[in-house]
Amino acid sequence: MDERIINIIAALEELSNDHAVPKNVKIRIENSIKDLKQDDDPSISVNKALNELDQIADDTNMESFTRTQIWNIVSMLEMIR
Repeated sequence: MDERIINIIAALEELSNDHAVPKNVKIRIENSIKDLKQDDDPSISVNKALNELDQIADDTNMESFTRTQIWNIVSMLEMIR
């Protein structure tokens, strides 16, 4: 697995363990982690994860700090794509 993806998974896991993150957002983050851990074509896994993260970026229940972290992760994923 690409080291960049490993770092992104670590960042997502950190977000998932944050108590300030709403449950519905945590579920999508965990889905993104599962997508990235799949042994499929990396571009497909990255696109699936990006889709999940794009859907939660506009969640109004999310703290602005968490939203910024999501956007940073999305940017890292887009560099891999």
